[in-house]
Amino acid sequence: MGYKKNKLLIKSALISFFFFSFAGNSYSEQSLADTLETIKPSIVAVGTFMPKRNPRAVFLGTGFAAGKGDIVVTNAHVIPSKLDYEHLEQVAVFYRKDHEDKALIAKVAAIDNEHDVAVLKLAQGQLPPVKLGNASAVREGQLFAFTGYPIGMVLGLYPVTHRGIISAISPNVIPMLRSQQLNIKLFKRLQDPYDVFQLDATAYPGNSGSPLYDITTGNVIGVINKVFVQESKENVLSNPSGISYAIPINHVEKLLKDKGLY
Repeated sequence: MGYKKNKLLIKSALISFFFFSFAGNSYSEQSLADTLETIKPSIVAVGTFMPKRNPRAVFLGTGFAAGKGDIVVTNAHVIPSKLDYEHLEQVAVFYRKDHEDKALIAKVAAIDNEHDVAVLKLAQGQLPPVKLGNASAVREGQLFAFTGYPIGMVLGLYPVTHRGIISAISPNVIPMLRSQQLNIKLFKRLQDPYDVFQLDATAYPGNSGSPLYDITTGNVIGVINKVFVQESKENVLSNPSGISYAIPINHVEKLLKDKGLY
């Protein structure tokens, strides 16, 4: 009798485990699906627009609307260092609405190269803004998602979503295997590092500037800014490392407040 009773208890426990595991995964997927509907209208491709160029639009990364909807947050390294003013090249953001591709001209309103964040001010129009979350409350092991344009214009204006856990909260310095890889920029980081979120999710160059957000609330807690390259930059698409990094959103908040934009 004791053996049969124990067997029934084990069977019941296993059924409960699988039920709650499935229910948990199903709830997580449903939450992300609902959140995605809300956050996608806030996400744009960031690049440049030139009237007589072919193509007229060039994507350089991703961004997301914040504040009152008239500003867009992205990475500093996404912003072009030079524009062809002679041929009317301008910074612009691109998105899709009502089955049509749209573009809005923007100007650089603030930039923080140290933390690789930048803010664009739309010349006109507004987008639905995201809500900024609390980066200091983020814990290792929590599940988040990010949405953006992973390989630029190849997929068109259809943002792609990835999800993964915060695998580590670590200094923003990737260890160098050889002393020859050290440079002045890296040396400065070694002297005064700041923490970034490391993710076990694959990001690509076009994901730079993508919002990292809570899958339930949609609150943005970071900005995707780089992917760990295990071989060469040329192989990042064909052989990704599966390790990506995000800048905590508090650095964006500080920049916005310092410039009176938030």
